[in-house]
Amino acid sequence: MTNDVRDPALDSATTSPFLQACWGLEPSHTPVWFMRQAGRSLPEYLAIREGVPMLESCFRTDMVVEITMQPVRRHGVDAAIFFSDIVVPLKAIGIDLDIVPGTGPVVADPIRSADQLATLRDLEPDDVTSITDAVKGLVQELGGTPLIGFAGAPFTLASYLVEGGPSRDHRRTKELMYRDPELWHALLGRIAAIASQFLRLQVEAGASAIQLFDSWAGALSPADYDTYVRPHSAAVLDSVADLDVPRIHFGVGTGELLSRMGEAGADVVGVDWRVPLDEAIGRVGQRAVQGNLDPTLLFAPTEVVHARAAQIIDAGRAAHGHVFNLGHGVLPATDADALTRLVDFVHSYEPEG
Repeated sequence: MTNDVRDPALDSATTSPFLQACWGLEPSHTPVWFMRQAGRSLPEYLAIREGVPMLESCFRTDMVVEITMQPVRRHGVDAAIFFSDIVVPLKAIGIDLDIVPGTGPVVADPIRSADQLATLRDLEPDDVTSITDAVKGLVQELGGTPLIGFAGAPFTLASYLVEGGPSRDHRRTKELMYRDPELWHALLGRIAAIASQFLRLQVEAGASAIQLFDSWAGALSPADYDTYVRPHSAAVLDSVADLDVPRIHFGVGTGELLSRMGEAGADVVGVDWRVPLDEAIGRVGQRAVQGNLDPTLLFAPTEVVHARAAQIIDAGRAAHGHVFNLGHGVLPATDADALTRLVDFVHSYEPEG
């Protein structure tokens, strides 16, 4: 599906600056939301999560709704990101994994052989009833504020499944990729199907946009991305193309892959902080961009944060739509008030002259 300019008449009912920017229209102000905005920087989040394991919180409807709403109430962001984790659909189909504090997702029985692929069954609606119920409840509570659903991209989820947990060099993942391409493509095909089913269920329950997170794709060369990964990410993005919601594709350290990530089917390409936004715009073609303030800048004095934000907004005016965001997730020690001040600045900023 090509990313053609949409007819504004088709969006006459859309008043959301976030959705307008995603579709390449002209919003009344630069929209802003933050990755990991419903997270450990908010004291109210820490209070509700006390004593509740991460994965348990992702399957509790009331908790998902409340945590998703917290940054919307506090910061006044232009979109809510559904509170979940990229491994949730894997847990939902019975994969034995846990999110270990200080470590991340840990898989009890890593998948490294063809006979293990059977564990990656289809995701059925009944597997995630509590999650789709949360989406429906959030849509009612959010009113005109869009809800972003999301899923982990096939490469990133495959890395966790093959390595058994987080990895600095993705050695086992790449070893399997090079040694047994047939098994590799079968594995990513199964993961792509699960991610597609998870995204579709979220949109059918009311999500207004989706984001595909490929957190570890930056570990790949462009050639390897094209051969081993892009077809599977494209399959996920294509699976929701008929639902007419904007599709955001984001990865970390993916400056050399931005054009390819867009060509995989993204309407919006997320940009981390390592690539100047004006350079990223030149790489993604007629697509919107999202980003890309360095998350650590939020620890700088307010005037420094706002000066850098102004540069990013100014650069974003050359794009086919720009959604302001950080270049990755909010860091846990971030002052929540700094995020609120940043939202206010982005909403009110007007270029000189």
